[in-house]
Amino acid sequence: MQTMLDVDEHHWWYRGRRAIIAAELANLALPRAARVLDAGCGSGRTLLDLGRYGQVSGIELHEAAAEVARGRGPFDVRVGQIEELPWADHSFDLLTCLDVIEHLPDDVVALRELRRVSRPGAWLIVTVPAYPSLWSTHDIANHHFRRYRRGALRSAALAAGWQTERITSFNSLLLAPAATVRLAQRRRPPAGDYRPDLDIGPSWLNDLLELPLRAEARWLARGHTLPAGLSLMAVLRNPPANGRVAGPAA
Repeated sequence: MQTMLDVDEHHWWYRGRRAIIAAELANLALPRAARVLDAGCGSGRTLLDLGRYGQVSGIELHEAAAEVARGRGPFDVRVGQIEELPWADHSFDLLTCLDVIEHLPDDVVALRELRRVSRPGAWLIVTVPAYPSLWSTHDIANHHFRRYRRGALRSAALAAGWQTERITSFNSLLLAPAATVRLAQRRRPPAGDYRPDLDIGPSWLNDLLELPLRAEARWLARGHTLPAGLSLMAVLRNPPANGRVAGPAA
C-alpha cells in the first residue's frame, strides 16, 4: 500500500499529468462550490487537487485503493463500476476520468453513464493512451482494451452525447523513445511475466522526466494544443440546457 502511495505522489508521470490537468481546469468556467467526481480515482491523489473546486466524490473498482482514498480527506469515495454509477442524474459540475476508459470493454457505455450524472453544462476531462499502432506488451500488462486516435475518442464522446470542446496530445517529448521500446516489444516480447515499470528511481531523474510535462502544461494553459504525444486529453461538455454548441474542436 505504501508503494501505491509513493508512486501516486512522487512518480514523474503522475506528477506531470496532474500539472496537465491543473492547467486545463484553470481555464474552465466552473460554479463556486462545484460538485466534482473523479471516476476511477485509484488511491485518491487527484481528489486532493480537485478539492479546491468544491465537494469531491470518487469511485474506484478496488476496495483497498478506495480505502486509501477515503483516508486522504473528507471525500465521498465509493466502490463500484463506472458503467453503473451510484449517484442520481445531474449530480456533478465537473468530472475527471484519467486513463480509465481504455480499461473498459465499452467506452461509450461508460461515457454515457458519466453524462447521466452530469449537470447541463458540466465538464468532463478524459485522458487515454494514444496510437493503436503502439499496442504492445505494455498494454496487455495494463489490461487495456484499446489505444486511441483522436477521431475514435471524439466519436465515442459524440456517441455518448458529449460535446467536444477540444482534444490535444500530451507527453510529446517521450513519444519517440517510448515508441521505439513498444515496437521492439511487439517484435520480441519480454521474457517472463512483464510488469509496467513504476519505479520512481533517483530523484534527479524523476524530476528531469517531469520537466517536459510541466512545460507542456504551460503551453496548454495558453489555449494551445500539441499535435503528437503518448497520451490524449479530451475536454468534453454536457450540452447546456440552452442547446448552444461550441465551434469546431481542436
